[in-house]
Amino acid sequence: MAVHDRYDSYTYDTYGTRLFGNEAAVGSGAQMLLLGLLEVTVGLGPAGWLAGSAFTIANWAFLTLALDRSRNRSFGPADRVTLARAALVGGVTALVADSFDRPPPVTVLVALTTTALILDAVDGHVARRTGTASELGARFDMEVDAFLILVLSAHVATSVGGWVLLIGVMRYAFVAAAWIWPWLSRPLPPNTARKTVAALQGILLLVAAAGILPPAPAFTVALLALALLVHSFGRDVAWLWRTRHARTAPAASGSATVRRPGVVTVPEESRR
Repeated sequence: MAVHDRYDSYTYDTYGTRLFGNEAAVGSGAQMLLLGLLEVTVGLGPAGWLAGSAFTIANWAFLTLALDRSRNRSFGPADRVTLARAALVGGVTALVADSFDRPPPVTVLVALTTTALILDAVDGHVARRTGTASELGARFDMEVDAFLILVLSAHVATSVGGWVLLIGVMRYAFVAAAWIWPWLSRPLPPNTARKTVAALQGILLLVAAAGILPPAPAFTVALLALALLVHSFGRDVAWLWRTRHARTAPAASGSATVRRPGVVTVPEESRR
């Protein structure tokens, strides 16, 4: 490589890294601004501030680490939508943490969660329309989804029963199991049913958390969410078991997959 080529590459990487870092910092700033707004409007206790701040730091650290492992040098349009959604999830996290000490502002909780769920559909649409789908964006999207489900299940568990936490921890248990049994890390084929079940988890938990249903129907809604999730994970585990000795075909051009032990690997087009 010529000297000027090396210099151009270094300049691009340095600029891209700074740009990425700036966008992650802006996202963290927006998160703290949202927490401040919640403090002014509905009030946040120490638990809410602690949980919201911890989420902000963890989100920034995740994005920083992801940059070091990714070929991405800046956020795409869909990633910015996901970043905005992550800020909303941080707000939901703060409200849920506060709800263990006092009744939560249900209207605000529902509004933040509903917006986050709507944006979950928007970022995938933007990624496909702009051709900016990436491994990093898909992973970021998946982690935000998983954490929102975990937080919602923790909130619903306080009124319906501790068993609802199984909904939130199932994905993390699956990831942990993949460290023990690497065949669980194999890429899964695209599946519309899997995407539908994933989307329904947030909707059903939101309905159960909104306080609009009597205890028995709320219990039924949460149980339905768990049953759908168990069926979806069970089907995927069965497929992975049957194909555990098969060789993994190289990913097609433009279809990114995450290939790390312990990380559920789903083709890009099935996650965005």
